[in-house]
Amino acid sequence: MDSLPVVLEQTAALHAERPAIIFGDEVLSYGELFAAVERIAAGMASLGVGASDRVALLLPNCPQFTLSYLAASRLGAMAVPMNPILAPDEVEWIVSDSGAKMLVAVEVTAPLALAMGQRCDCVERVVVAGRDVPEGALDFRALMTGDPSTLPPPPDAEQIAVLQYTSGTTGRPKGAMLTHGNILSNALASIEAVAMTEEDVFLAVLPLFHIFGATVTLAIPIVLGAATVHLPRFEPLAVLQAIEQAGVTIFCGVPSMFAVLAAMKSPQGPKLPTLRLCISGGAALPLELTPIIEERYDTTLLEGYGPTEASPVISVNRTRESRKIGSVGPPLPGVEVEIRDDEGKEKKIGEIGEICARGPNIMRGYWHDEEKTAQTVRDGWLYTGDLGHVDEDGFIYIVDRKTDMIIVGGLNVYPREVEDVIRLLPGISDVAVVGECSKLRGERVCAWVELSESANVSEKEIVAHCFEHLARYKVPRTIRFMHELPRSATGKVLKRELRGRGLLLRE
Repeated sequence: MDSLPVVLEQTAALHAERPAIIFGDEVLSYGELFAAVERIAAGMASLGVGASDRVALLLPNCPQFTLSYLAASRLGAMAVPMNPILAPDEVEWIVSDSGAKMLVAVEVTAPLALAMGQRCDCVERVVVAGRDVPEGALDFRALMTGDPSTLPPPPDAEQIAVLQYTSGTTGRPKGAMLTHGNILSNALASIEAVAMTEEDVFLAVLPLFHIFGATVTLAIPIVLGAATVHLPRFEPLAVLQAIEQAGVTIFCGVPSMFAVLAAMKSPQGPKLPTLRLCISGGAALPLELTPIIEERYDTTLLEGYGPTEASPVISVNRTRESRKIGSVGPPLPGVEVEIRDDEGKEKKIGEIGEICARGPNIMRGYWHDEEKTAQTVRDGWLYTGDLGHVDEDGFIYIVDRKTDMIIVGGLNVYPREVEDVIRLLPGISDVAVVGECSKLRGERVCAWVELSESANVSEKEIVAHCFEHLARYKVPRTIRFMHELPRSATGKVLKRELRGRGLLLRE
């Protein structure tokens, strides 16, 4: 197994003229991408960045993200991608915890980056890409003057490529140490699973600072020599326009993106004839979205699954013909999955337990957290914290997060089961079910509901509907309406925030 810089060099040698990145009117070929990465890596090295150092990225989807990510990896340093809209305290935690030596930003994130340079002793240099580089920062273009002949040999597959901080849904974010081998093995297995080719054109609207976006729209295209269209944010009309104009063939997104596209009126003109495949991950895909998306956009929508710690893909449905709706597919080639009980024993087919995975994509561990690493990776098996079961064909079905399970009077309630029932009601845009403390029954079920525009669904209607389809103990005792559910950068509902809001409302 090679490393990302080695694969980039091989791809550039084979496909020097082929477009690598399309960003608005800007097109960067693989030859140009490789040459730029080499120069920027040399520029970083001249500023003291070396093997095992950390380079923090406070960047949206743009060419500078890919260039910085790959340049850091060329030196054997670790990229530390961050969500540009994180609060300052959240950014400070990640920068300080990782010990980042350099921080790369764009104009809009430059004030935050410079503030981190003052607040975090580890930061030696702030680099800003853009026309107006503020005082105290180095112009990104200055890195381009580096001399590639001074570069050391590229890292090997065992070197850590990225510290990928988790979304922090349970406490402080943790830095998952993902090696070049982890990422590339996951890319190669994903390519094999859904038959991607060098002729594909990828849409990078998933945030590249998240491992889902980084693997499927950065690493996979480089392995293939395929083109990637960068969009800095999800705007539905811009997405449809980019697909049509650039001839995008593969669009990977999260359920909230597909829900927005499903709710749109049918696009004018032809039905995006090049779009052959959509892949959903990052959260549970509501069952009703698949037929709507496939009919409206004349494409195939497949669901996959995987956490950050697995680089991230563990499983994916392969084709429209072989898939099972409601399942996240069978494991990727080379990845093993078992369903285990609390004692680590394998459960039988159809029995619910914790999803555990083993393979070359499993992280090295958590940065500076041996205790949490030992709890999460045992004898090479990743304990995902997700509950599910497998069928006789090896297809995986997600039930819920282990920590999200609600215990009512000693009986288990899986929030997704309740959420799926509530989503059947017309006018429900989205729903999140959480547990709340109850003096009488230990916990009770609470549903936070996001209504569609102009919908008028009452609490009584939702409760009555649940009584028709669920056992009494599973029916929400509290319904709360929200204009918009709190979400992570990848569209995952942040249930921890909802639990906290429930406590505040009761006080």
